[in-house]
Amino acid sequence: MELPKHAFFLGKIVPYSEAKVGVATHAFNYGTAVFGGLRGYWNEEKKKLFVFRPMDHYRRFLNSCRILCMEFDHTPESLTQLTLELLRKDNYQQNIYIRPLAYKADEQIGVRLHDLTDELTIFAMPFGQYIKNDTSAHVTISSWRRIDDNMIPARSKISGAYVNSALAKTDAARAGFDEALVLTQDGHLSEGSAMNLFIVRDNVLITPPVTENILEGITRRTVIELAKNELKLAVVERPIDRTEIYICDELILTGTAAQVTAVSRVDHRPVGSGEMGPIAETLRKLFYDVVRGNNPKYAHWNLAV
Repeated sequence: MELPKHAFFLGKIVPYSEAKVGVATHAFNYGTAVFGGLRGYWNEEKKKLFVFRPMDHYRRFLNSCRILCMEFDHTPESLTQLTLELLRKDNYQQNIYIRPLAYKADEQIGVRLHDLTDELTIFAMPFGQYIKNDTSAHVTISSWRRIDDNMIPARSKISGAYVNSALAKTDAARAGFDEALVLTQDGHLSEGSAMNLFIVRDNVLITPPVTENILEGITRRTVIELAKNELKLAVVERPIDRTEIYICDELILTGTAAQVTAVSRVDHRPVGSGEMGPIAETLRKLFYDVVRGNNPKYAHWNLAV
């Protein structure tokens, strides 16, 4: 994977090689950091790079900061502007992934969130597919349960919390699957290792509500709007039982990294016909048109660099 060119670090844009922290840094030792993930899509025809829904991403990012007792003067607008400055310096002409990261920067020992220095960094790097087999993924239900809101809030992108995702993902990958699905403590479907999920039953799009320990996904929100507005589908947010995914018509995973991924098999059982379904196929096409700035109706979601 190609390394970033530059990073916003300690208040200025520097070469990526200069953006370093010490091994005693609090966030490195205790996972006391929060991050975001944005994508930029290169439109070869228009010769423009479009960042998708940056204001929404930075609103969620600052909410994550609040949960970890981080205080910044930044706003979604100021963070978006910083990102634009960084990307103009990088001058990428390809699809990229943007990572803002807020972290407890003190180099000291002691588990806490208070009386520590909060710092911010942002970097971007070339990025393609997250799930290689994104038109017919084979997934499994993980033996690892999803973290709970009263343990480590899943609605916040807390760095240390992603060990939960890593455990599920690695077990699934080593067993030959493309991705893992995780259950809540109550046994309901929560999400994938790092993406939201939807099922289709009888032409209704169903997704777990935000109270099922899911990340409040920006791509999830995008897919809900596109399904309602463009496909005229009923969208229902409700708990999903484990066995519902064995009998659903389609299963779709969504996220900034995963984008819109169609699942064709769960635990060696075919989903629907065993191939990408019509709703997933239509949503994928819509989504990729929107994020590349090819759909004027949703131009307000895209920020040209």
